[in-house]
Amino acid sequence: MLLYYLWLRFVMKTYDLILIGTGSGMELVDVMIQSNHHIKVAVIDKDTPGGICLTRGCIPSKLLIYPANLVRTVESTHAFGIHAEIKRIDFEAVMQRMRSIINRDIKAIRNGLSQNKNIDYYTDPAEFTAPYTLKVGNETITSKLIFLSTGSRPSIPPVDGLQETGYLTSDTILQISTLPRSTAIIGGGYIAAEFGHFLSTMGSKVTIIGRNPQFIPEEEPEISIIAKKELQKHVTVLTNHEVHKAEATPEGKKLTAFDRANKKETVIVAEEILVATGRRSNSDILQPEKAGIKTDSKGFIVADEYMQTSQPGIWVLGDADGKYLFKHVANYEARLVYYNAVLNKKIKADYHAVPHAVFTDPEIASVALREKDAIEQYGKDNVLMGFFKYSDTAKGEAMARKNDFVKVIVKRDTGKILGAHIIGPQASVLIQEIVNLMYTEKQTFEPLNEAMHIHPALSEVVARAFQSLMVPDQYHHYLEEHSNLPLG
Repeated sequence: MLLYYLWLRFVMKTYDLILIGTGSGMELVDVMIQSNHHIKVAVIDKDTPGGICLTRGCIPSKLLIYPANLVRTVESTHAFGIHAEIKRIDFEAVMQRMRSIINRDIKAIRNGLSQNKNIDYYTDPAEFTAPYTLKVGNETITSKLIFLSTGSRPSIPPVDGLQETGYLTSDTILQISTLPRSTAIIGGGYIAAEFGHFLSTMGSKVTIIGRNPQFIPEEEPEISIIAKKELQKHVTVLTNHEVHKAEATPEGKKLTAFDRANKKETVIVAEEILVATGRRSNSDILQPEKAGIKTDSKGFIVADEYMQTSQPGIWVLGDADGKYLFKHVANYEARLVYYNAVLNKKIKADYHAVPHAVFTDPEIASVALREKDAIEQYGKDNVLMGFFKYSDTAKGEAMARKNDFVKVIVKRDTGKILGAHIIGPQASVLIQEIVNLMYTEKQTFEPLNEAMHIHPALSEVVARAFQSLMVPDQYHHYLEEHSNLPLG
């Protein structure tokens, strides 16, 4: 045992903190260095520094979505008596602008990591060899305080022939400079919706093949129906279809899918395949079992309500825990890890109002419970729904938004907000008014009703949704009566 400790002291590098991943966890490192100029930190990231959001996630994809939205805006101007046309789309320039912005930020982060005297920056893959001990390249390092911010990677379905045929993912598509003439997207969730929107505006002929009966199944059914209807103006959307075979042919890459209801086969031939079937854990690379760190059935790292793993002193944040794979959640969890691991405050994680957005056309945003979940949790008699269309406000009518709407769900006896769902322009902005209320003490919509809302502005549609509450049966009857909503 004495020899082990001597080896530990003189051979292994010992750090005050080891951080794996350079996403949201870097905020923790910065704060800790500012408060203790003598701290020594090991930062490990085998990938491009900056985390998934910056390097291959939300930021690059939104840099692509914005020009896509401009295309659709120009195309819609004829409805307002404006006869504009798009002469040419320079796809290579669109992609290069995205990459130049991302590379600028990556370079700044890499320089910061390399030049900080408190940080040793490792770029090799890391794996645990024992509790609190990691092998990184030729080095063995140790710390009693370790933060795991290991992110996630694209999940690839077991489609026969897919590996041989070749495909893109949401990671690798960011590196292309030539637009595929046609694209088959495997997956029917938010990644497929966003890239389907982008690629179709650029001029690719897009087919989306989703295995779920509902397009974007994470959303309310009425929102998914409208999203599918609108996207189908430019994209072929197949739902309830399972892709089971891929092969390269002289005509292009061929996918064979079958309808899960009637087993009828459909063949899709495209120049390129994009796999958008979700993301999976990166923890297998880390071999957490060697450190006594538990993982769940999907390989994500298990954490308690304070963000600590099954091994004391080792904490997790972001995609690595598999709870909510959003950057804003990772930022929130990073703060919790700082409070609990560094300041010893013991603050529990609270996910009661996690918002998200889908940046397709029209935009979608949601927070907390869907109608089905609210009724299951609180009972049908204690749930009210509010509904209001954009077109029934002055601003929405000015924008000619026919089917877009806000749906809110509240607890009948207290007015507590249980959830909200929006489809339409600026949905990700409008939902924040509701999210903020859900973080107040009572979590009710009363302050929103008391507040003035600028007239005419889109924010009025949120206020009016809360002023139009009805019981679930009345809500669904109301939808049926509004035949101009494509919900049948």
